[in-house]
Amino acid sequence: MFTHATFPLGPFVPYENNPILRPRGGSWESANLYNPAALVVDDEVVLLYRAHAEDIVSHIGLARSSDGFHFEREDEPILSPSEDYERYGCEDPRIAYIDGTFYLTYTGWDRHSAQLCLATSTDLHDWTKHGPMFESFDTFATVDPRGFNWSKAGVIVPVRMQGKWWMYFGEGAIYWATSDDLIHWTPGTPDTEPMYSPTPGSFDADLVEIGTSPVLTENGLLVMLTNGATRTINPDGSVDVDYRCGQIAIDPDNPTRVLARLQEPWLRPQTFEDRNGLVSNVTFVEGLVHFQDKWLAYYGQSDTTLAVAVADPKQPWGATLGS
Repeated sequence: MFTHATFPLGPFVPYENNPILRPRGGSWESANLYNPAALVVDDEVVLLYRAHAEDIVSHIGLARSSDGFHFEREDEPILSPSEDYERYGCEDPRIAYIDGTFYLTYTGWDRHSAQLCLATSTDLHDWTKHGPMFESFDTFATVDPRGFNWSKAGVIVPVRMQGKWWMYFGEGAIYWATSDDLIHWTPGTPDTEPMYSPTPGSFDADLVEIGTSPVLTENGLLVMLTNGATRTINPDGSVDVDYRCGQIAIDPDNPTRVLARLQEPWLRPQTFEDRNGLVSNVTFVEGLVHFQDKWLAYYGQSDTTLAVAVADPKQPWGATLGS
C-alpha cells in the first residue's frame, strides 16, 4: 500500500526491450509464458507467472530480478495441477503478502468451470492449497451467463478495511468479498449484483476483469483492471478480442463504492507480440510493484510472452505539455 501515488496512476510506457520473458523449448514452459503476479521480496522483483507446453496445461513458475527487467527463472514450477478442479491448469496468479504469509489466488481450470482458488505459503515454494473459494457463483451472470460456477481474478487488499479483510474479484463484472481469517471468504452480494460492470460504448463495453493488487493512493484505493475488453463474433463463430487495461478508484471508507474510472485505457495492444499469439490482440496486466522509484506493471502479451510497462513519478500525466 502506498500514499505517495494518485489516481490515475501513470502514464505507463512499454519497455523498449519487451518481451522480458519468453517460452523456452523442451520444458514445461515451452509453448507460452504470460500473465504474471508481482511483488518485491528482499530488494528483488519476484514474478509468479503462468506457462505451459503444447498441452496447454498451465503451471505457475517463479523468476527474480534485481532491476525489474532482467529475470532469472527457476527450472521447475512452484505450483502445478494436483486436484480434480484444476486438472487442466493452475492459471493467472495474483498475490498478497500479509504478516509473513503469501496468499496466492489463481484460477483452477478443468475445461468446464473456471474457479477462483487460494493457496498459501511462507517461502513461495511449499504451498498449501485451500481449494475453490466460491460455490454457485457466476461472475458473468449479468454479462453473458455461464449457467454454472465461474469465478476468476481475485486480489486481496493487504490491510484491513472496516475491520475485515477485503477481496475484489471477477471476470465479466466485478464483485467483492470479505474474510475474518484470509482463508474463508464470503461474497458481499449475489452474482446478480456486481459492484462494477462494463461501460456501454466504451473500451470496456463487453467485460471487465480485476487485474493487479490494490494500491492506496492519495485519492482512493486504486485497482487496475486486467482488461476492458471488446469482443466481436464473426460469421464463422470465431471471436476477435481487444483486451485493454483500465483503472478504477474505490472509496476506502466505503469499500463497495467505485469513485472513478479511467476513461481511456492506459495500455492497449500495440506491438507485434501484443497483437499475435495464442489469443491475439491482448494486453493482460496482473502484476504491479513500486521498485527503485518507479512503478512497474507486468503483463501478458497475447497469452504468449511477458512484458513490462514503466511509470516514472517524475514524469506525471501531462508532464510534456508546453515542452
